[in-house]
Amino acid sequence: MAGRLSALIAAAACALLLAACGSPASESSKPESSAAAAESGSWPRSEKHELGTTEIAKKPMRIVSTSPSITGSLLAIDAPVIASAATTVSPLTDDRGFFTQWADVAEERGVEIAYKNLKIDIDRIDALEPDLIIGSANGGDATADAYAQLSEIAPTVMLDYSSSTWQDLTTRLAGITGLEQQAKDRIAEYDTWVAGQAKKIALPKQPATALVYMGADGSWAFTPESPQGQLLTALGFTYQPVAKQFRSDGQGGRGVDVLTSENSAAGLAEAQTVLTVAMGGGDPVADFTGDPLLANQPAVAGKRVYSLGTEAFRLDYYSAKRTVELLVKTFAG
Repeated sequence: MAGRLSALIAAAACALLLAACGSPASESSKPESSAAAAESGSWPRSEKHELGTTEIAKKPMRIVSTSPSITGSLLAIDAPVIASAATTVSPLTDDRGFFTQWADVAEERGVEIAYKNLKIDIDRIDALEPDLIIGSANGGDATADAYAQLSEIAPTVMLDYSSSTWQDLTTRLAGITGLEQQAKDRIAEYDTWVAGQAKKIALPKQPATALVYMGADGSWAFTPESPQGQLLTALGFTYQPVAKQFRSDGQGGRGVDVLTSENSAAGLAEAQTVLTVAMGGGDPVADFTGDPLLANQPAVAGKRVYSLGTEAFRLDYYSAKRTVELLVKTFAG
């Protein structure tokens, strides 16, 4: 289990950033830049992304997402998603391979499975007749290798979601799909809601650190700049990064700092409260507190280790709200 878990997290959190390498459109037919077009609500648009520059002739009405990690943010802005790639069924998904936080929304809207187990099916995507394909340039659900083939089917945009907050990703997707106002409204609604939820929380002893515990492989601690760190800060938590000597620039600026099992206790020495993500299901609190190497860690010794739930690893609008609801329930004042 530990080896499988390590591979899953590594694929999502340590994805390599792919540089944009597109060429400009000709002057005679050059669409407006995405930002300029968004201001005017006009089409066509030209979207620079991690694998190039894509011209989108008109507002999309049939979107296929080849990235389950991006699908939730598309659904949150009411984008016309007709199908999404499905990942391997796990405690993080429903029985179709859709992430639990948005699976019900996808079912309500009739979102089909583009293909299962992240095994891309070009013919199936072609048969869906999309007018826009959106995918990931990196990570476990990346379809960068199929970019040329996908681009022959429909305009294709490949994004790096690993270094973005869900709000940033949502805003960018809105610019691509012409749903800027929906994104603004959704984020504003969330911010107002979170401010209200924060008042319901009786904070445990501070500061706090959130992480994924991987047993013999150590822990991956979220940085203050990560979406998880920012969520906790918005709720009033004082976020504690790992000890300075163990920091690794968050694996590229936003993300995690890796702690081995031997240095986890020292790296988390200042964390009075620990919140752990249940990546593989089960009881992450029992797993973390049962590690003899962590017996003297302040949160363990003080019995202040709590679950952050199964959906907090990949935050989008839906999983962020569910994570906040769990924290309010856990720390109700």
